[in-house]
Amino acid sequence: MASRIKQLWTALRLPSAKHSMFGLLTVGFLTGVFFWGGFNTALEATNSMEFCISCHEMRDNVYQEYKKTIHYTNRTGVRAVCSDCHVPKDWTHKMVRKVQASAEVWGKLMGTIDTREKFEANRLRLAEHEWARMKANDSRECRNCHSFDGMDTEKQKVRGAKMHKIAQDDKQTCIDCHKGIAHQKPKGMKEEDE
Repeated sequence: MASRIKQLWTALRLPSAKHSMFGLLTVGFLTGVFFWGGFNTALEATNSMEFCISCHEMRDNVYQEYKKTIHYTNRTGVRAVCSDCHVPKDWTHKMVRKVQASAEVWGKLMGTIDTREKFEANRLRLAEHEWARMKANDSRECRNCHSFDGMDTEKQKVRGAKMHKIAQDDKQTCIDCHKGIAHQKPKGMKEEDE
């Protein structure tokens, strides 16, 4: 067995006597495109609402709350799905987030939040982790749809316009004020988070 592996490795390192360099490069390029396309297809599938709510922990808990928010149903018919708020759009940050999400998969496999009671017991910790992530990236995902430049404060209620002006002047980010916009606030939040 070891000698066969050695022969294969030797053959792979030597130039081909049967095939042109152009043929080898073409096959390598097409194989790369095929695998890259498959990788991106799988990556985008993990960003779908169906994928996100495929586990009962999400479907029975946060998804039910989200369905009652303006991000789910509104006058314009624009719906933000899970990945719009929880996965960056650009490739580099998206890959970092997907690696971070592997910890969430581990939690699923270990049954950390597999019942409503366990979910509620961990909810504050999970929310604080997500808020910290959003704070650190200046609410990048929120800003895919919302920006101070795009806001028409003349059309906002007086209090909203005032608060957005203060937030802009103080260099605050969306999550500083908008916790609980798509999910219920966890019990036990610190006063400054409310």
